[in-house]
Amino acid sequence: MGAGALAICQSKSAVRLKEDMKKIAALPLSKQRDDSCQKVFGVSLQDLQQQGLTTNGLPAVVWNTVEYLTQHGLTQEGLFRVNGNMKMVDRLRLKYDQGEEVELAKDADVCSVASLLKLFLRELPDGVITSALHPRFIQLYQDPRNDAEKENNLKELIKELPDANYCLLKYLCRFLTRVAEHHMVNRMNIYNLATIFGPSCFQ
Repeated sequence: MGAGALAICQSKSAVRLKEDMKKIAALPLSKQRDDSCQKVFGVSLQDLQQQGLTTNGLPAVVWNTVEYLTQHGLTQEGLFRVNGNMKMVDRLRLKYDQGEEVELAKDADVCSVASLLKLFLRELPDGVITSALHPRFIQLYQDPRNDAEKENNLKELIKELPDANYCLLKYLCRFLTRVAEHHMVNRMNIYNLATIFGPSCFQ
Protein backbone atom coordinates (compact mmCIF):
# COMPACT_ATOMS: atom_id res chain seq x y z
CA MET A 1 0.00 0.00 0.00
CA GLY A 2 1.40 3.41 -0.99
CA ALA A 3 2.03 6.23 1.44
CA GLY A 4 -0.90 8.23 0.05
CA ALA A 5 -3.37 5.38 0.43
CA LEU A 6 -2.11 4.66 3.94
CA ALA A 7 -2.60 8.30 4.91
CA ILE A 8 -6.19 8.22 3.59
CA CYS A 9 -6.92 5.02 5.56
CA GLN A 10 -5.45 6.51 8.73
CA SER A 11 -7.48 9.67 8.20
CA LYS A 12 -10.70 7.67 7.76
CA SER A 13 -9.89 5.63 10.85
CA ALA A 14 -9.34 8.81 12.86
CA VAL A 15 -12.68 10.24 11.69
CA ARG A 16 -14.46 6.96 12.50
CA LEU A 17 -12.83 6.89 15.94
CA LYS A 18 -13.99 10.44 16.63
CA GLU A 19 -17.53 9.56 15.58
CA ASP A 20 -17.50 6.46 17.79
CA MET A 21 -16.26 8.53 20.73
CA LYS A 22 -19.07 11.03 20.18
CA LYS A 23 -21.61 8.20 20.24
CA ILE A 24 -20.11 6.76 23.43
CA ALA A 25 -20.05 10.18 25.10
CA ALA A 26 -23.73 10.62 24.26
CA LEU A 27 -24.66 7.37 26.03
CA PRO A 28 -25.56 7.26 29.72
CA LEU A 29 -22.61 6.31 31.91
CA SER A 30 -24.24 2.95 32.71
CA LYS A 31 -24.15 2.05 29.01
CA GLN A 32 -20.53 3.13 28.56
CA ARG A 33 -19.18 0.69 31.12
CA ASP A 34 -18.45 -2.89 30.34
CA ASP A 35 -20.86 -5.12 32.25
CA SER A 36 -17.98 -7.04 33.80
CA CYS A 37 -16.56 -3.87 35.37
CA GLN A 38 -19.64 -2.09 36.64
CA LYS A 39 -20.83 -4.44 39.35
CA VAL A 40 -20.66 -3.18 42.91
CA PHE A 41 -22.56 -5.87 44.82
CA GLY A 42 -20.94 -9.30 45.09
CA VAL A 43 -17.52 -7.88 44.16
CA SER A 44 -14.43 -8.16 46.38
CA LEU A 45 -13.17 -5.08 48.22
CA GLN A 46 -9.88 -5.31 46.34
CA ASP A 47 -11.63 -5.35 42.94
CA LEU A 48 -13.74 -2.33 43.91
CA GLN A 49 -10.55 -0.45 44.75
CA GLN A 50 -8.90 -1.40 41.46
CA GLN A 51 -11.99 -0.27 39.52
CA GLY A 52 -12.04 3.09 41.30
CA LEU A 53 -15.42 2.42 42.91
CA THR A 54 -14.31 3.74 46.29
CA THR A 55 -14.65 6.96 48.27
CA ASN A 56 -11.99 7.79 50.86
CA GLY A 57 -10.67 4.23 50.56
CA LEU A 58 -14.08 2.64 51.21
CA PRO A 59 -16.62 1.12 48.83
CA ALA A 60 -18.63 4.13 47.58
CA VAL A 61 -21.93 2.44 48.45
CA VAL A 62 -20.79 1.97 52.07
CA TRP A 63 -19.57 5.55 52.35
CA ASN A 64 -22.82 6.89 50.88
CA THR A 65 -25.14 4.77 53.01
CA VAL A 66 -23.28 5.38 56.28
CA GLU A 67 -23.09 9.14 55.67
CA TYR A 68 -26.83 9.18 54.93
CA LEU A 69 -27.71 7.09 57.99
CA THR A 70 -25.47 9.23 60.22
CA GLN A 71 -27.44 12.29 59.17
CA HIS A 72 -30.93 10.80 59.03
CA GLY A 73 -31.07 7.45 60.80
CA LEU A 74 -29.40 7.54 64.22
CA THR A 75 -32.68 8.10 66.03
CA GLN A 76 -34.74 5.73 63.84
CA GLU A 77 -36.33 3.12 66.10
CA GLY A 78 -35.30 -0.39 65.09
CA LEU A 79 -32.58 0.84 62.72
CA PHE A 80 -31.20 -2.25 60.87
CA ARG A 81 -33.80 -4.47 62.53
CA VAL A 82 -36.74 -3.15 60.49
CA ASN A 83 -36.41 -4.13 56.84
CA GLY A 84 -36.75 -1.53 54.13
CA ASN A 85 -38.92 -1.60 51.03
CA MET A 86 -37.41 -4.42 48.97
CA LYS A 87 -38.45 -2.89 45.64
CA MET A 88 -36.65 0.30 46.63
CA VAL A 89 -33.60 -1.67 47.80
CA ASP A 90 -33.49 -3.57 44.48
CA ARG A 91 -33.82 -0.32 42.56
CA LEU A 92 -30.95 1.28 44.50
CA ARG A 93 -28.79 -1.79 44.04
CA LEU A 94 -29.41 -1.74 40.29
CA LYS A 95 -28.46 1.93 40.10
CA TYR A 96 -25.16 1.27 41.87
CA ASP A 97 -24.46 -1.79 39.70
CA GLN A 98 -25.12 0.23 36.54
CA GLY A 99 -22.91 3.12 37.60
CA GLU A 100 -25.78 5.58 37.82
CA GLU A 101 -25.75 8.53 40.20
CA VAL A 102 -27.65 7.77 43.39
CA GLU A 103 -29.14 10.49 45.59
CA LEU A 104 -30.17 8.65 48.73
CA ALA A 105 -31.81 11.71 50.28
CA LYS A 106 -34.14 11.89 47.28
CA ASP A 107 -34.39 8.26 46.16
CA ALA A 108 -34.69 6.34 49.44
CA ASP A 109 -35.74 6.19 53.09
CA VAL A 110 -33.81 5.26 56.23
CA CYS A 111 -34.90 1.63 56.48
CA SER A 112 -34.22 0.94 52.80
CA VAL A 113 -30.74 2.47 53.00
CA ALA A 114 -30.00 0.40 56.11
CA SER A 115 -31.14 -2.73 54.24
CA LEU A 116 -28.94 -1.77 51.27
CA LEU A 117 -25.87 -1.55 53.52
CA LYS A 118 -26.61 -4.96 55.06
CA LEU A 119 -27.12 -6.43 51.59
CA PHE A 120 -23.77 -5.13 50.36
CA LEU A 121 -21.92 -6.62 53.33
CA ARG A 122 -23.78 -9.92 53.05
CA GLU A 123 -22.86 -10.30 49.38
CA LEU A 124 -19.14 -9.65 49.74
CA PRO A 125 -17.36 -12.73 48.32
CA ASP A 126 -15.25 -13.18 51.46
CA GLY A 127 -16.76 -11.03 54.18
CA VAL A 128 -15.22 -8.13 56.08
CA ILE A 129 -13.46 -10.65 58.33
CA THR A 130 -11.76 -12.90 55.80
CA SER A 131 -12.46 -16.62 55.97
CA ALA A 132 -8.75 -17.35 56.37
CA LEU A 133 -8.83 -15.66 59.79
CA HIS A 134 -12.12 -17.16 61.01
CA PRO A 135 -10.53 -20.07 62.97
CA ARG A 136 -8.18 -17.72 64.79
CA PHE A 137 -11.00 -15.35 65.78
CA ILE A 138 -12.99 -18.29 67.15
CA GLN A 139 -9.94 -19.62 68.97
CA LEU A 140 -9.35 -16.21 70.53
CA TYR A 141 -12.99 -15.96 71.60
CA GLN A 142 -12.71 -19.34 73.36
CA ASP A 143 -9.38 -18.45 74.98
CA PRO A 144 -9.68 -18.61 78.81
CA ARG A 145 -7.09 -15.86 79.39
CA ASN A 146 -8.05 -12.52 80.99
CA ASP A 147 -9.94 -9.89 78.99
CA ALA A 148 -7.07 -7.39 78.78
CA GLU A 149 -4.74 -9.97 77.23
CA LYS A 150 -7.48 -11.15 74.84
CA GLU A 151 -8.12 -7.55 73.80
CA ASN A 152 -4.46 -7.05 72.90
CA ASN A 153 -4.44 -10.28 70.91
CA LEU A 154 -7.62 -9.23 69.14
CA LYS A 155 -6.05 -5.92 68.09
CA GLU A 156 -3.05 -7.75 66.67
CA LEU A 157 -5.27 -10.22 64.83
CA ILE A 158 -7.36 -7.46 63.27
CA LYS A 159 -4.18 -5.86 61.95
CA GLU A 160 -3.61 -8.99 59.85
CA LEU A 161 -6.68 -8.20 57.75
CA PRO A 162 -6.02 -6.89 54.22
CA ASP A 163 -5.92 -3.08 54.18
CA ALA A 164 -9.31 -2.73 52.44
CA ASN A 165 -10.99 -5.04 54.98
CA TYR A 166 -9.30 -3.33 57.93
CA CYS A 167 -10.43 0.14 56.79
CA LEU A 168 -13.98 -1.04 56.23
CA LEU A 169 -14.18 -2.79 59.62
CA LYS A 170 -12.79 0.27 61.41
CA TYR A 171 -15.27 2.57 59.63
CA LEU A 172 -18.22 0.28 60.41
CA CYS A 173 -17.26 -0.04 64.08
CA ARG A 174 -17.05 3.72 64.49
CA PHE A 175 -20.44 4.15 62.85
CA LEU A 176 -22.10 1.36 64.86
CA THR A 177 -20.69 2.85 68.06
CA ARG A 178 -22.51 6.08 67.18
CA VAL A 179 -25.70 4.12 66.52
CA ALA A 180 -25.39 2.43 69.91
CA GLU A 181 -24.92 5.79 71.63
CA HIS A 182 -28.52 6.56 70.64
CA HIS A 183 -29.90 3.21 71.85
CA MET A 184 -32.37 4.85 74.25
CA VAL A 185 -34.14 6.22 71.18
CA ASN A 186 -33.39 3.74 68.39
CA ARG A 187 -33.50 0.64 70.66
CA MET A 188 -30.30 -0.66 69.05
CA ASN A 189 -27.67 -1.32 71.70
CA ILE A 190 -24.29 -2.85 70.94
CA TYR A 191 -25.59 -6.42 71.48
CA ASN A 192 -28.48 -5.96 69.07
CA LEU A 193 -26.12 -4.52 66.47
CA ALA A 194 -23.66 -7.38 66.97
CA THR A 195 -26.47 -9.88 66.37
CA ILE A 196 -27.22 -8.22 63.02
CA PHE A 197 -23.73 -7.39 61.79
CA GLY A 198 -21.81 -10.37 63.17
CA PRO A 199 -23.10 -12.78 60.51
CA SER A 200 -22.61 -10.15 57.78
CA CYS A 201 -19.01 -9.47 58.76
CA PHE A 202 -18.05 -13.11 59.31
CA GLN A 203 -20.40 -14.67 56.75
